[in-house]
This record gives sequence, C-alpha cells and structure tokens, in this order.
Amino acid sequence: MQAAVVQMSATTDKADNLAAIERLMGRAGPSADLVVLPEAVMHDFGTPDTPLAPAAEPLDGPFVDLLTKLAGRHGCTLVAGMFEQTDEPDRVFNTLVVVSAAGLQAQYRKAHLYDSFGYRESDRLVAGELLPVTLEVGEARLGLMTCYDLRFPEMARALVDAGADTLVVPAAWVAGPYKVDHWRTLLAARAIENTCHVVAAAQCGRTYTGHSAIIDPMGITRAGLGDAEGVATATLSPEELASARERNPALLHRRFHITPERGDGSLP
Repeated sequence: MQAAVVQMSATTDKADNLAAIERLMGRAGPSADLVVLPEAVMHDFGTPDTPLAPAAEPLDGPFVDLLTKLAGRHGCTLVAGMFEQTDEPDRVFNTLVVVSAAGLQAQYRKAHLYDSFGYRESDRLVAGELLPVTLEVGEARLGLMTCYDLRFPEMARALVDAGADTLVVPAAWVAGPYKVDHWRTLLAARAIENTCHVVAAAQCGRTYTGHSAIIDPMGITRAGLGDAEGVATATLSPEELASARERNPALLHRRFHITPERGDGSLP
C-alpha cells in the first residue's frame, strides 16, 4: 500500500483550509492508496480562547462530504481531523474521520485531551470513549490515534491487540523546547515496541512542529518532512511487517497483560 502524509498549516478559515487540502492532494500523486492529513485540518485550534463550537460540524456535514469527493477523485482513503458537534454548547469532539469514495468509513474521537505544557484542551473539547478504533484499508489494518494520544503507549498497544498493524497519527504537535525530539522519539518508539508501521501527519507553521513521518516496524523513517508544508510518500509492505515481527517477536514474548478480568496488571 502506498501511503502519503500531507503537512500543512491550517487556519481558522475553513475555505482556505479546504483549498489547501485540494491543492496538496494533487501533490500526493495518483498512486497513493492512503492519504493522511493532520489533526484539526478542517479548522485550526486558533488561540486558547478561540471558540470551536461555531466551527464544529456533524459527521454528515460539508467537510466530510468534500473529503468523500476528494477520495473519489483521487481513488484513495483519506484520514483527517475535524471538530465535531456535541450536545454541549461550548465544547466539541476532536474527531478523526476516515473517508473513501463510498463515504465515511470510521471515526475516532480523541480520548486523551492535551491538558499539558500549560495548555488546556478540556476547556474546549470533550474526550471520546476509550475504545480502540481500527479498520481495514487494502492489506493493512489501521489503528487511529490523535496527537497527545501518542504519549500513552497503552493506547497504541490496545490498537495493536485489536489487530492494527499500522498506527495512523494525525497531529497538531505544539512547538516548544524539546517538542520535536519528543515527537520523533515517540513515533519511533510506538513503531518499535509494537513492530508496526506508523503514519504520522502533523501541522506545521509558527505554532506547530511539523516533521510528519512514515516509519517502518523497525523504527526507521522511510519518508519524512521538516517544518515546511509538503507531502511525503512511502510503501507499506505486509512482507516487511511479517519479516520484522519474525525477527523481533516481542509481541509474542509479552508476559505482562492487563485485561478486563485482571485489571491489576498482574502477571498471567
């Protein structure tokens, strides 16, 4: 499967963002089977006091409709981040949607809110359920994560236990001291410890780090970007995945498991 990550700097103007998405989709090339866009690409977070509820849409709204048309035009599956309406007047879901020419295939509402490094996402966002969301695209099974989720290895492992062999991580990774190092290290760690592919698309610009990447199951970056707008592509091979898991069978060697029946983390 040919995967592409699109790196861009979204604004709080939906029309501008949609125009940028359409323009960059053209650079992803006709051979891309999977195209991953960043978190909050429909409408950026803006400043910490920017209200997000007025920008939020339902899952059958115009943003998903546009993605469906783009997926049909380019013959691919698209993953992108949006703000979704909730029953609360002032808070929204931070939602990933997976769209093909047939329409919406899956959605994941961000479970871990970024109340960290002096920021408080929970003031404007509602956390999603702690349910691993996976789906098949071609020969791969994708597991969906968003940005801050990357800091929680148990979430990646839950997705892999649910069958995922490719972690898809749209992000708006806030810039700051050490943040690029954290991003790169955590992406590689999730790939290595789970012997899986990682496809991570990040926003860039003054607020965010950029450095989108496609990483193989041995933790090697196969394609990546710096801090500027762009598109990177790489091939995800099931043979490469099988070889990595045979060479490094760490998933089979696990002795520490947490299950609903044994929530204390005791050894089996």
